[in-house]
Formats: sequence, structure tokens, C-alpha cells
Amino acid sequence: MKAIDRFTLVTDASLPKALISVHDLMPETMPAVRKLLKQLEQHQLAPVTLLVVPGRNWSRKGIETLRSLERAGYSLAGHGWRHQAERISGLYHRAHSLLLSRQVAEHLALDTAGIIALINRCHAWFGEQGLQPPALYVPPAWAMGRISPAELRDHCPFPLYERFEGVIESATERFQPLPLLGYEADTALRAPILRLWNRWNWHQIRSRSLPIRIGIHPGDLALRLADDLKHDLSRSIKPIDYNSLIGAARS
Repeated sequence: MKAIDRFTLVTDASLPKALISVHDLMPETMPAVRKLLKQLEQHQLAPVTLLVVPGRNWSRKGIETLRSLERAGYSLAGHGWRHQAERISGLYHRAHSLLLSRQVAEHLALDTAGIIALINRCHAWFGEQGLQPPALYVPPAWAMGRISPAELRDHCPFPLYERFEGVIESATERFQPLPLLGYEADTALRAPILRLWNRWNWHQIRSRSLPIRIGIHPGDLALRLADDLKHDLSRSIKPIDYNSLIGAARS
């Protein structure tokens, strides 16, 4: 029995590490999110981080659902405020909206003071609902906007911030680049581009021994890369919590 235990430990330690997140948790996406969580449970993938959008029309029942997910072991994270940009502001935001984010990159419509206010409002909401203070904040579409790591450290309360390129540890301003997988292929053009992107990022973790981020959106099981997502979830991977990045040694 001891020999089997040692073999299991060695095998587990050698698996690629994965940070798994489910995005856009809102009242209207809850049914699709539940289907995704069943898929993750079938593959025995945990821990999983759920990205909650606070500024939607949350009912008392919806808040209790978040509490029950927290009790079940899911980590909640902040994900913007309404997940909807008030306006498209400037050439960069227009291009970002067209190519990547549609209308959801709300940080890109704000100046630094507006971003700070939004992040603080998002963090406060969790405590107001009797939920645990989240460790992680992820701006919609991973677009952080016009704010520096020093401003995040000095004016915002989350320990970790995730951008498209990787994760910032607030206290140290340390940035860790991390490969990212995505499956939100809602057009014929996006599907082959995302498939190539994902293959490249699997190669990145094999060559550089980095954790990989698996970012899943509520509708992904109904989109063009659904089979790719199911295949990746069936891989031999070791899920880790975002909290494990706090204080980690620089790679």
C-alpha cells in the first residue's frame, strides 16, 4: 500500500498544473454555469474559481446559491461590475471591442479613478452579501485598462489581479506571465485562431514548466470549440488554486 501511495504522489506531482476559472457568473448565466460545473465534477477537477459579476440583478435566492457554491468549496472572484462597457472610448477600445471583447471590457471606458472605484465597489459587494472576501479580481475580457500595478497595490483591495498576459500579486507588484486557454469561439473566424492559440499555449507549459490557465465561459459547451474544451478537461492535469500564486517564487 505504501508503494502505491508513493507512486500516486510522484505521478500527481509530475502532472501539468492548471488554474481553472469559470467566467461571467450572473443570474442569467447560472443554468449554463451549472452544466459546466457538472462537467468539471465528472472529471474530478477541483479547485475551480468562479468569476462573479456583482452589478447584475441578483436576487436573494441567487445570493444564497453563491453562498452554497462557496460552502461546496468553490472560490469566488470579482469580475468587473456589470460586465458591460458604458461606451466605446478611443481607437484602442474600438479595436479591442471588434476583435476580442465585444461590449464587455468596461475598464477600457474608464480613467484610473473610475477603475479604482469600480474595483473597490466590486470587492465591497461580496462582504455586503455575507460572502468571503475574494483573493482574485479579473477585469472583463482580461482588459485591466489605464491602471498600474502600483496603483492597484495602493488603492485597491484584492491580493491578486489577472490580466490577459498573466497574474499580478498586488503586495509585491510581481507579475507572473501564464499561458491562457480559451474556447469562446462564437464565429467561424474565431474557432481556428483560438485552436491554434490553445495548441501554442499547451506547448508553452511543456517547454517552460508553467501552470496553464483554463478560462471557460458559460456558453462554451454550445460553441465551435466544445469538443476541444471537453478534450482538454479530460487531460491529466493537476488543478491548483489562485491563492497558491501568492508569495510564490519568481519563475
